[in-house]
Formats: sequence, structure tokens, C-alpha cells
Amino acid sequence: MVDAARIFGIENKVALVLGGGLGMGESSSRLLAEVGCDVAIVDIDMERAEAVADTVRALGRKSLPIVGNVLDPASAGRIVAEVEEKLGGPDIMVAIVGQAQFVHFLDITLEQWELDLNRNLQYFAFAAQAVSRSLIRRGKPGAITAISSVSGLQSAPHHAAYGAAKGGLINLVKSMAVELAEYKIRVNSVAPGAILTDRQAAAPSAAEVRAKIAASLVPFKRHGETDDIGNAVRFLSSAMANYISGHTLVVDGGWMSAWTLGLMLEGPEFASQFGLENRSGGASD
Repeated sequence: MVDAARIFGIENKVALVLGGGLGMGESSSRLLAEVGCDVAIVDIDMERAEAVADTVRALGRKSLPIVGNVLDPASAGRIVAEVEEKLGGPDIMVAIVGQAQFVHFLDITLEQWELDLNRNLQYFAFAAQAVSRSLIRRGKPGAITAISSVSGLQSAPHHAAYGAAKGGLINLVKSMAVELAEYKIRVNSVAPGAILTDRQAAAPSAAEVRAKIAASLVPFKRHGETDDIGNAVRFLSSAMANYISGHTLVVDGGWMSAWTLGLMLEGPEFASQFGLENRSGGASD
């Protein structure tokens, strides 16, 4: 049997996961550790970061929990410096943090607009900049993966600010991929569809939302799991994706293929039924 760590080719690499304390961040941290990565986990809640760090250590890898709010631009340099000092990296960065507000376009306030752009686009730009500078200074190749969204690839009724931010993120990933290629730094994103996290599963509306997904135009008739996203992140971070950069990998159970028909049949309310891709863990909830 071929060893999984050898297949992925990132054994002993250091991964920095922003928003790694729960949901997609926990999945990404654990799955990267399974193939030999040491993992630095950034979260606004140290207890959550510590719990995931314990999981990573149980897999035989080093882990560094860091408490921090990645929406503060000043935090990026501090976080990267701490990872360099204590783990010797980062070689890989994964940006999980993001969240949508569901509100009609006519009712969006400036405060809501700026918040969605910050926690879905701006923070990633400056965190990735800090990691890229570290990689270049150390003469190391690297892989950066952002969590975007299907809402950045199509219309985003009732969460237009979020869709605009994610569309900008997808474009930024392409631009970064071109500019950083000379330094052997790859940049990609994963675009989730309806992904159910532990927190959302515990919400009072969760059963109703799951039923809507089962009856919807999602071909798989179910929501995605956080490990579906973590596996995509692990692939894009690995040596198996060494010739992939500037790409957005859609993980949506075929939902986007049926999206236009859903809007035609049910109208814009169809879009607001499935706000399950929201994440937090490095920003104020």
C-alpha cells in the first residue's frame, strides 16, 4: 500500500490555517496533519484552537494554536512571525474565515458592506501578502488557498455584498497566481456550495434547511460536509496540484449546474434558502 503522505508530497511542511478552530478550518487542519503537515491554527477563541491543536498532535504532528482576529490588518505580520519562530514556516496558507449577511440590496448599510468586504476579501489579501513575503524571504515555494463561494461565481440575491466580495476574491486569486508564479507560490480557491458545519447543524432551523436542500435542485439532494471542503483544500495545497494555480475549485454537489433553473422556477428567494457556506473562526461572529 502506498503511503498517503508520499502521495500528497507535503510531509513536514508547515500549514497556517486562518479560522482553523471549527468547521471547514478544523477539517482542513486535521486532513493536512494526516498527510504529514505541522499546523498553526488561528482562531478568535483559544479554546477552539487548542482543541484542534490537540487533534493535530494526536496524529503525530506539531501544532501551534494562536488567538487572533484576522480582520485586524496588523495581526497578519505578527501571526506569520510567530509561525516562523515556533514552527519554521509557513509553507502553506489556508484562509477559512468568511461570513455572509442576508439582506435585500436596498437595505444594505455602509457598515454591512464594509464588514462583508473585510471578512471575505480584504483580510485575505493582507494575510496572503504577509505569507508570500515570508516565503520569498526564506526562498521557499508555497501554496495559498482561499475559501471563496459559489456566490462569487453567479448572482447572490439577498447577500449581494458577500457575492461581490467573493467575486473579488476569485479575481484576486487569479492576479496573485500570475504575480507570484516567479516565486513558485501557487494561489487557488475552493468555492463551496451548501456546506453544513457543526454550529449550523445545532441551529433551530437546521432540519428545515436540510429538508429544503433535499428537495432542491442540488443533484446530490444533500448538503456538503466540512471534510468535502477540507479534502479540496488538502489537494490544492499538495504536490499533486503543483501545476494548478489561479484556479477556483467548485465543491457544490452539482448545485451551480442547476442554479439558473432554480432562480427561474422559484425566484430570488431560492438563493437565500441555502446560507450554509458561512464560516467564522478568525473574526467577530
